[in-house]
Amino acid sequence: MKILFGVQGTGNGHLSRARALCGHFSKTSAQVDYFFSGRQREKFFDMDAFGDFQVNEGLTLVVDNGRVRHLKTVFNGKPLRFLKDVRQLDLDSYDVVISDFDPVVAWAGKLRKKPVINIGHQPAFHYPVPRGESSLASELLLKHFAPSTVHLGLHWHHFGYPILPPIVPTGLTSGEVEKNKVLVYLPFDHPGKIASMLRSFPQYEFYVYSPEHGMSTDTGNIHQRMISLSGFHRDLLTTNGVICNAGFETPSECLQLGKKILVKPLQKQMEQMSNAVALEQLGFGESMNDFNFEVMERWLMSENSGQKVRYPDVAQAIVKWVLSGNWRQSDVKHLSEQLWCETVFTGRDAAPESFPVAA
Repeated sequence: MKILFGVQGTGNGHLSRARALCGHFSKTSAQVDYFFSGRQREKFFDMDAFGDFQVNEGLTLVVDNGRVRHLKTVFNGKPLRFLKDVRQLDLDSYDVVISDFDPVVAWAGKLRKKPVINIGHQPAFHYPVPRGESSLASELLLKHFAPSTVHLGLHWHHFGYPILPPIVPTGLTSGEVEKNKVLVYLPFDHPGKIASMLRSFPQYEFYVYSPEHGMSTDTGNIHQRMISLSGFHRDLLTTNGVICNAGFETPSECLQLGKKILVKPLQKQMEQMSNAVALEQLGFGESMNDFNFEVMERWLMSENSGQKVRYPDVAQAIVKWVLSGNWRQSDVKHLSEQLWCETVFTGRDAAPESFPVAA
């Protein structure tokens, strides 16, 4: 089987899922070619596993000071260039297209009537999961950005629908926790603004990862770190808590390790606003819409440990499902039930009665 796997490169969560799936595809006879869009080639890191991958400008959300700018997204998207890229992408030799919210391969597959499997967090919003503030622009973006013939939506809970658990590194195990260590990953906020707020809590050691950091430095209780997958995971294993945007991948890893979570969702970004609502409804974390001293102080001082959820090897199950060739939406229900039966919620009650675990 020959597969074209397109990945939206804007967020590192898409890349993390692709790495996990790539690891399992590499153990099969399938030929998988990888296509990344949304950022320049030199801005990608830890990409050796993907071999001779393609990079395309594609489309990406424009974020300014922690807020999605829909008009800038439209005007900066270079729609004519995008249409040209879609038309020129050669899919003749491929049996199936996989898209993790990548619009180029998704639209190319749709126009050429190839089966397109959309794998990721965004497809979960095809179902009535917890939702935050939205807009017509957000809804249109979700519906039309990366069309597919079948979707595998991922979320922290199934909410009674054929949704799959998150794809997280199964080998992650928490180390000896440093009580006053806090990991911070807010890539869309200005580093100076982040540091200014964190200095208000001198009794804690903050390890701040940002694409804006050209080198790692230590100034007082602020430890600035360059983006590094291995470095991030090393600090994640020993941290007591994590402050991050309300994306999907980082909170998923926190849940796998039982780390307490405080999220700051990107404003005007429906997915992140909804994730913040879901985390609070499930009792998995807390949120703040902007830097808030009182909220941060309460969260930092809380003795409550994070909710721990042991998710199964979802990537392995998805690869097996893809290679079966049964790419029908009706077949996703069985896969969902199987994976949630293998999921273990530990600690305080993590499955509200209104969201019964799939049987």
